[in-house]
Amino acid sequence: MNEKKLEYMKMAVEQAQEGIHNGHGGPFGSIIVKDGKIIGRGHNMVLKNTDSTAHGEVVAIRNAEQEINSYDLTGAEIYTTGEPCPMCLAACMWANISKVYYGCTIDDNEKIGFRDAKFDHLLGGRTKMSDYLEQIGHEMCLELFDEYNDITDRIIY
Repeated sequence: MNEKKLEYMKMAVEQAQEGIHNGHGGPFGSIIVKDGKIIGRGHNMVLKNTDSTAHGEVVAIRNAEQEINSYDLTGAEIYTTGEPCPMCLAACMWANISKVYYGCTIDDNEKIGFRDAKFDHLLGGRTKMSDYLEQIGHEMCLELFDEYNDITDRIIY
């Protein structure tokens, strides 16, 4: 495994930890990289912003687009702690992100109370997306999910 990719995933985990320990939302953090430079970062802000669309990937995309002053992220990669829900996956495609690296799977997301699998099933799954989606850093992201589960006053979605 490319060490740089794991380093970016570790940064995504740190983003998620910032969010969960500040009560912003679920354990989802993202880092966007283009040409070896971090251009965007974000974590789930659903609770903090009272915004059901403020998922970690969407927050990072918004941050990256502001950073480079463009809605086009062609050539960028996103590193995210959880496999993107259908909304976030579509946002990545709309932003022209070239590759999605994720830690935990849709099934892992479900185990900690998120309903991504329900929507994924309704939309037909993602078997045709194996070139676009790649899993890395699963163990470190599972540890993050365990950390999230240990928070006693968290909201279940």
